[in-house]
Amino acid sequence: MNAWMTHQIYNQVDELQDYNVYETDAVLQEILQRYGSRNRVHLSEFGHVVGSAEYYQYADLANKHSPILHAFDARGRRKDSIEFHPSWHKWMALNRKYAVHAHPFLNFTQQTGWVDWAAKFYLGGQVECGNLCPNSMTLGSIPLIQKESELWKKIGDKLLSTEYDERDLPISQKKSIWLGMGMTEKQGGSDVRANETVAVPVSETGRGQAYLLTGHKWFFSAPMCDAHLVVAKTEQDGLTCFFVPRWLEDGTKNAIHIQRLKDKVGNRSNSSSEVEFHEAWGIMMGEAGRGIPTIIEMANYTRLTCSVGSSAMLRQALVQCVSYTRQRKAFGKYLAEQPLMQAVLVDIALETEAAVQLSFHLAYCYESEDPLCLAWRRIMTPASKFWICKRAVELTGEMMEVFGGNGYVDTGIMARIFKEAPVNTIWEGSGNVMCLDVLRAIQRDRDSIELLFQDLASTVSEDDILNHELQGLFKLFQQSSEELQFMGRSLVSRLSILAQAVLLKRYAPDFVADAFIQTRYSAFHGRVAGMVDITQIDITAILERVLPTTSVHHRGAA
Repeated sequence: MNAWMTHQIYNQVDELQDYNVYETDAVLQEILQRYGSRNRVHLSEFGHVVGSAEYYQYADLANKHSPILHAFDARGRRKDSIEFHPSWHKWMALNRKYAVHAHPFLNFTQQTGWVDWAAKFYLGGQVECGNLCPNSMTLGSIPLIQKESELWKKIGDKLLSTEYDERDLPISQKKSIWLGMGMTEKQGGSDVRANETVAVPVSETGRGQAYLLTGHKWFFSAPMCDAHLVVAKTEQDGLTCFFVPRWLEDGTKNAIHIQRLKDKVGNRSNSSSEVEFHEAWGIMMGEAGRGIPTIIEMANYTRLTCSVGSSAMLRQALVQCVSYTRQRKAFGKYLAEQPLMQAVLVDIALETEAAVQLSFHLAYCYESEDPLCLAWRRIMTPASKFWICKRAVELTGEMMEVFGGNGYVDTGIMARIFKEAPVNTIWEGSGNVMCLDVLRAIQRDRDSIELLFQDLASTVSEDDILNHELQGLFKLFQQSSEELQFMGRSLVSRLSILAQAVLLKRYAPDFVADAFIQTRYSAFHGRVAGMVDITQIDITAILERVLPTTSVHHRGAA
């Protein structure tokens, strides 16, 4: 035997790349057709670029080479500049070109602006998630800035621009800009009312007037954004929202001092920081003393991005698993032919489609001010943010395990997705905050919950399992505030699963909807993926729906 035969490589499978992320996604294409999207050719083009080996490589490099803070120049002057790897700029430029940061607000947007935006966010988020943070915050800031007429005149075109400008310059000199957010302080976390950052008027007080901010932000997202929306308290009015640019109009840097970049578990390509304001200049936004409602309006959009982003992670990890198991052999069979592996894959496939259906239905509801759409948005946005993001944490770990030891190394996308997943459960409000938000919505606006339940009932009336669940939930939601809080996570989880079941019942093939209902409302189903009875499930149809066997050219199987 040749001494080097021990290094012969066979039965090893490369992670999938160089395929069209859009064209291989039957569920997404059905959703876009259902809502009447006219943007599908454009999305196919985007899906081709996103899925290319080139952009997979850029994603890998951007996460290997994390941002570097340059707080001072060589002579000790404050610089507060962050250096990014060129691959980061490739992704930022691509998303800017395709208007991922602003699509619903562009003039050419038709009636499916939010659905088409969700498709772009979902496609790009499957390969590189970190760059979605500035895209998400910029998206959420636009409707707030539009309400400030003078400010919008100055920066509106730059916010909507699809031309990427990476230069660190005053806003007046740039072709396009990004907006970030600064809320979290050490002592408060999600409790923004505990914030201690102070804003003092330069002269006049009130909306549109200039203030000087002094304080500290424990998490300051994407510090290289051109401006941030910041919550600070005023002596006269309490907590208020401010627009705080990084550069002043006279060409000098604003007094925002970056203390350090956060050394995060995942989200490595994106910069998150800790900053101090030393009388930083800012403009009051919104009504005085209404800082929390103003910033929460932005969060309603960014929470939607969390659901869509986590759905993207689930989709990418699932596609990788299906591709891998169709090529990797164990015990004489391909893994995808092994019954226990099939149970795992089918269970996760059902969960993933349910997450995608719910995320996109919510995006559709952002198109309209119809009372039913408003009810879905108000109640199900925090509910889906809680449930989908939680499930992504668990299931990306499960899917990483499919790859064995190869999944648990940082040279592939599976480990990166696994480390990325928790960020969406934490940012824009933790799980408990989301549950409390759902409960508050139900208690403060009984009309909304009744509208939502009526809508769900229109679908579940002929299904005994779903109808029983709906009636049980409706009774539970009648309890007192304290009683509801004790079971908040359980109620929100059940509501999310029911909403997913309803959407699948309405829009998915019967073999998907029936399998989801059977498994989610069965004694067999548990928190561990694969605890399902698959004897009555069309395994082949479900996995073919995930990734058609003829749609990609597999490489690496020997």
